[in-house]
Amino acid sequence: MSWPGVLWPTFALLPELAAGVAPQPGLHRWAKRLLPALGVQVELEGILRRDIPLWVANHLSWVDPVLLMSLRPMGTIAKGEVQSYPLLGRWARKSGIHFVDRQDPTSRAAALATFSASLKGGRDMLLFPEGTTTRGERLAPFYDGGLRVAFELGLPAQPMRLSSPAPHYPWTGDETLLPHLRTLFATRTLVALEAQEPLHPRDYPDAATWVQAFRSALEPRSPHVL
Repeated sequence: MSWPGVLWPTFALLPELAAGVAPQPGLHRWAKRLLPALGVQVELEGILRRDIPLWVANHLSWVDPVLLMSLRPMGTIAKGEVQSYPLLGRWARKSGIHFVDRQDPTSRAAALATFSASLKGGRDMLLFPEGTTTRGERLAPFYDGGLRVAFELGLPAQPMRLSSPAPHYPWTGDETLLPHLRTLFATRTLVALEAQEPLHPRDYPDAATWVQAFRSALEPRSPHVL
């Protein structure tokens, strides 16, 4: 792995980035190219349900959305800083990524409104209900607004549980990006993706029970074991 290997997927798509052409499929192609350049190898357990409009995952690393978006085109909710990135920010906005300042109730409400509109419009979406990365020992508290939106719309969602035996894979807010990238370059990183059976709102009596079902599905089992 090398810096050129990581940068090439972005530079190769710069014309589409600048023009905003087919942004969601473009983001999917970018992720497919970037993931192997980072030295990340995915081991899949279960069946990916690309007919299910919402995938819901636990959150270990900034690599998680790259990994999952490499599997199909979809939008997501991301932290607000991403939209200020040159070129990528514009492309991300057009691709169905909704930005949020989780400390701002107005921003959270606006992100949920656009998230709901995307699902109603038939766009596939990705949700990290923890809203932050962890080291994988336990789940962080959920921001459950996105799950409640799906429940109210009657849309099924598929839990995607991520884990890795590599202690360097998790990346939290206390760490800087460049040292993490250097570690990824230096080794092959295995990440396990457990695609679980989809959950349907019709099978749950209320939104709170539905949210708890996702907590149970995504709860770590044996930390860092594939």
